[in-house]
Amino acid sequence: MDIRIVDPVVVEKVGRLARKTGLSETAAIERAVDTLLIQPTNGEPRQAPRHPTEADWQRMRELLGEMDRIPDLPDARDPLEWDENGLPI
Repeated sequence: MDIRIVDPVVVEKVGRLARKTGLSETAAIERAVDTLLIQPTNGEPRQAPRHPTEADWQRMRELLGEMDRIPDLPDARDPLEWDENGLPI
């Protein structure tokens, strides 16, 4: 889909935004649209997207390490072993 902007005021604003951000006009428009799309529509304050920090990645590695230490069970749905009488061992 092609978009053609005929309003000179909007064209100027896009140019200013591109120069201010150092992005191309297309990239500046894309970032502006992405920013508006994350804005809640119910009047709540907008929250900026948060990118994972090194601390977030470290915590993820720790959680994955904890999960790796959980022993594999032969039957994860029934972790108990049963004897020939149907009683747990």
